[in-house]
Amino acid sequence: MLRTIQATRYVTPLREGGSLPAIVEASDLGLYVLKFRGAGQGPLALVSELIAGEVGRALGLKVPELALMQVDAELGRNEPDTEIRELLQASVGLNLAMDYLPGSVTFDPAAGDRVEPDLASSAVWFDAFVTNVDRTARNTNLLLWHKTLYFIDHGAALYFHHDWPSLERMAMSSFPPIRDHVLLPWASRIEEADVRLRALLTEALFEQVLEAVPDEWLVMEAGVSPSSEKRAAYVEFFMRRLASSSTFVGEAVRARAKFV
Repeated sequence: MLRTIQATRYVTPLREGGSLPAIVEASDLGLYVLKFRGAGQGPLALVSELIAGEVGRALGLKVPELALMQVDAELGRNEPDTEIRELLQASVGLNLAMDYLPGSVTFDPAAGDRVEPDLASSAVWFDAFVTNVDRTARNTNLLLWHKTLYFIDHGAALYFHHDWPSLERMAMSSFPPIRDHVLLPWASRIEEADVRLRALLTEALFEQVLEAVPDEWLVMEAGVSPSSEKRAAYVEFFMRRLASSSTFVGEAVRARAKFV
């Protein structure tokens, strides 16, 4: 599902948040935003980024192309910044790259940016489904590029995988953080989105997305079970979440009522 490309040149850091992503040139001569496995959040952030991003794409949301990017030890040998050099050294191997959107701007409601109801409703449903807490007015993780809204930075989603015993509880969660979603004011068709989007998601799709996750990202985070069992656990989470979508849909509809 995902291409594998080689990092050939470290261009510049993007000093946003704690993960220190960077713009990197790749073997296909394209520019990418690279998320590092050696960053403080560890490989689980890349797992969330990949899985949630591809699920969002399956739902018809615009997500920049994701690719696996191989980083070799030579990439950072001439980097003068010690912090960046250490990050590159800790990230040798497969990392996650996102297509760079030059000239894009951050979606900002305070600047008058707006979203039509169907798209806003789909976005709210998607973020509640993948339990993404990081799409707020403070940090929208939305880019406008050629007048089209793109969804980025899903590393904070699927946070049950930081506490595997919570899987069943989180799969059934109403997800109260949805009340802070930046697009909630325009999401007037959440129940309609539920019917439409549930039909697009299947167990086979989830299995296909999980197959794209490198074994090394799954094994490194806990080391307590084979990667195949972890893939199956993610699929189980999604199938349970899908079956109980009325729970988080009801929460989102109630939260949205304050804007009516």
